[in-house]
Amino acid sequence: MKKYSIFLLFFCLQFAFAKVTLPKFFSDNMVLQRNKPIPIWGFANAGEKIQLKFKNQVKNTIANEKGHWKITLSPEKEGGPFEMKISGENTISIKNILIGEVWLCSGQSNMEWNVKNSNDAEKEIADAAKYPFIRQIKVTKAINSLPQNDINGGEWLVNNSENVQDFTAVGYFFAKKLYQELKVPIGILNISWGGTNIETWIGRDAFEGSDDFKNMISKMEKVEMSEFEKTSYQKQQSFLEKVQGFGPKSIKFEDFISPNFNDEKLPEVYAPKIWEEQVLQVFDGVVWYRKKINLTKEDLAVDATLNLSMIDDADVTYVNGVEVGNTNVFDKFRTYKISKNVLKEGENIIVIKITDTGGGGGIWGEKDKVNLQLSNRTIDLSGTWKIYADEIRNVISENEYPSLVYNAMLKPVIPYSIAGVLWYQGESNASRAYEYRKSFPLLIESWRKNWGYDFPFYFVQLATFGTNGDSNSGSDWAELREAQTLTLNLKNTAMVVTTDVGNAKDIHPRNKITVGNRLANIALKKVYAKKLPNIESPVYQSMKVLGNKIEITFKNSNTGFLVKGKEIAGFEIADENQNFVRAIALTQGNKIIVFSDKIKNPKAVRYGWKGDDSEINLFSKEGLPVSPFRTDDWKTITKDVHYQLK
Repeated sequence: MKKYSIFLLFFCLQFAFAKVTLPKFFSDNMVLQRNKPIPIWGFANAGEKIQLKFKNQVKNTIANEKGHWKITLSPEKEGGPFEMKISGENTISIKNILIGEVWLCSGQSNMEWNVKNSNDAEKEIADAAKYPFIRQIKVTKAINSLPQNDINGGEWLVNNSENVQDFTAVGYFFAKKLYQELKVPIGILNISWGGTNIETWIGRDAFEGSDDFKNMISKMEKVEMSEFEKTSYQKQQSFLEKVQGFGPKSIKFEDFISPNFNDEKLPEVYAPKIWEEQVLQVFDGVVWYRKKINLTKEDLAVDATLNLSMIDDADVTYVNGVEVGNTNVFDKFRTYKISKNVLKEGENIIVIKITDTGGGGGIWGEKDKVNLQLSNRTIDLSGTWKIYADEIRNVISENEYPSLVYNAMLKPVIPYSIAGVLWYQGESNASRAYEYRKSFPLLIESWRKNWGYDFPFYFVQLATFGTNGDSNSGSDWAELREAQTLTLNLKNTAMVVTTDVGNAKDIHPRNKITVGNRLANIALKKVYAKKLPNIESPVYQSMKVLGNKIEITFKNSNTGFLVKGKEIAGFEIADENQNFVRAIALTQGNKIIVFSDKIKNPKAVRYGWKGDDSEINLFSKEGLPVSPFRTDDWKTITKDVHYQLK
């Protein structure tokens, strides 16, 4: 009986190990790329015979010595729904499959930004059920030090009023316009992560093959994630002890919220601004914020309102030790009512317990939305807050080492057949904007190499945002836009300019419809051969000095220009002293003439050379904004800033 039980256990274990499985992104409701070979792959017991049936195709293979197998189906035309069956020791059925156009949507928060938080959300959510042939899979966020065979999670969802709320807004509006024009199913592979830098999206093999980055990547060990986590935890522990004088779990919360607590030696951060850009650098976990305010008897006449803009990710907020509110959404405005009985004449203590699970952390958003509204006045709470890092959560952040997101989220999906890539990223690389000239093309070329074909790669230039700097002091945001524009030298690329739909006070502009539609127009003309007018913004091509004037020519400007205002704004001109002054700009057919009475011997022109491009108003006749540019190669503030291993 004992021998029989052992034999039965051995048989069950063998059967369990032999079970045919698929990566998680092969699921019900998926969309497969039409008119291209369709790779399907998975796992089984070594040597196991695998059969795949789809429509009229029946194909067979055998799992290799590692238990991996792959079958490539012949190209299919659009249609569906269909069912796929994969058989080995067991049988898997995947239902409600559509065949159409599949686009990978990747990047950071402006690509991850969802429909429910975008303009016209109510209308789009209500109309979603009209487009069930649009599908999305949102790959679960994950990192790893080594390339993975499967994603951590994610499944294909049919577009409806419930599911569409969390679809990538840029990707959805792109897909919607494509569907309206092509009348074929559209699949969105949403592999995005807010706050990520470009280096985490590039595979190790690409860095190793690059003269610019091979020395950097050689210093990163090829070890399991647990080894990195152990080292990183020790580094963070030491870092916190250095920054605040002691490690986490050193202060009791009841002491921290007490008016008698001495916070003089605690470090400070500015709010609103994420802490990664300040003293805490790379840190995910729990941080307590503390601020003292003094109130008069007149301030206490009625209940007060505490506004804290937005907090990434979750907060619990206290005033004088009393909880006044909590929110667990990173992009929701915090507005908490405070009973006048909680406040007191004299010193009051505001404490915020902030939990950051990844990416940026802390109070962020608009400065004028961080305040305390009283009966007779408003107290500005922006500025410095005392902080204490109490708990390390994510030992390694997604930006701490290169390739981490690529390994866990993108590598497992390759070579899922796609029509092309939409990319919206760059904000997190502004401090290394000059280096982006190398890293961005490296990403594109390495992805194409790993997929095995030169798919279209369309990207979004940084929108208007109120960062510091200008032509004379230098602007990292402008330099990043320039690096993006230079990437157009790669074949089969295109760029959407968004300076006209940004928000100087919000790094996440809500107008994603225009962005998605502009991307769609590019694809419709370049990929699907639709007859459309100019679908790309004018970009700088060349300059010619004509006495005290400079003549500027552009690509994509053959129909001339449109000026939205009485005169063209945003142009500057300089002589050999490299000091830029505001210039007059006039249209001359498809060229621009730039001059200033202050500059007799002009040498260079710049346009929109700062983060906040709200004033620039030069467009193509088709209504597309002219891309910011410079004609010189002077003064870059990011040229010597390079990516370094932590």
